[in-house]
Amino acid sequence: MTGSRVLALGHHQPAAIVTNHDLAARVDTNDEWIQSRVGIRTRHIAGPEETVDDMAAAAAAKALASSGLPPEAIDLVLVATCTAVERSPNTAARVAVKLGLSSPATMDLNVVCAGFTHALATADHTLRAGAARAALVIGADKFTAVADWSDRSTCVLVGDGAGAAVVTASDEAGIGPVVWGSVPEMSHAVRIEGTPSRFAQEGQSVYRWATTQLPPICKEVCERAGIKPEDLAAVVLHQANLRIIEPIARKLGAVNAVIARDVVESGNTSAASIPLALSKMVERGEIEPGAPVLLFGFGGNLSYAGQIIRCP
Repeated sequence: MTGSRVLALGHHQPAAIVTNHDLAARVDTNDEWIQSRVGIRTRHIAGPEETVDDMAAAAAAKALASSGLPPEAIDLVLVATCTAVERSPNTAARVAVKLGLSSPATMDLNVVCAGFTHALATADHTLRAGAARAALVIGADKFTAVADWSDRSTCVLVGDGAGAAVVTASDEAGIGPVVWGSVPEMSHAVRIEGTPSRFAQEGQSVYRWATTQLPPICKEVCERAGIKPEDLAAVVLHQANLRIIEPIARKLGAVNAVIARDVVESGNTSAASIPLALSKMVERGEIEPGAPVLLFGFGGNLSYAGQIIRCP
């Protein structure tokens, strides 16, 4: 095989929905303040009993069912997460048990909000090398578990959820070359640290970096895939903030693309945000099968990774 492709998608979100008005009763904020700064209206929040691997397995089960492949066909499970509590067994192994997979390689990747696109590139490289034939690539985070609910600048951002893709070897490349990297000297700008672990960020630094430095990198992703921005059918950026998403899409020049804005109803779900948004768009029929879609993750470590895929 000379490439790989995304065969199917699935997503999962907890049932509990928290509105901006609900948050206003907990912290000094209001709906107008939140929407004007980040564009978020609601977010889904997992209960104490719903774990990262629960959400990951639920999304993966939907993707697997949609793919038509039997569980035994999956020989690689990659889970992008930064909020799993347990270190071992890792989240990927826990998902494999829940889905009844036989003997897959199982790995977790922690690249925070850019985790899914890093994991997708890793799966693509593995399948191209012949080390696997079919992979589950999952982004899942329970970001509300690391939220500082006394900090109105960050707690209003976060939500929980998972998104998954079944990726298989293919005669043709349905996943384009990845462009990835980081800015290590600025990694302090997004942090999950301390005891207990808490999410914090330098919002203005992240905003300036994302809106000024990332559009040229998104263009490079298109160039490496041989796709003009105006020919993109959809753009799915990490769902961090509408004030970041919309300027990047505008500077990219994706004038004919549907722009993912799932952040409005889901908040920032970290590694889950891209597959969650993409799965919803495909489910609603917003993207034609085979159409080119830009995926681009960015965030913690000031890491980034992007590729163009053909929509399943």
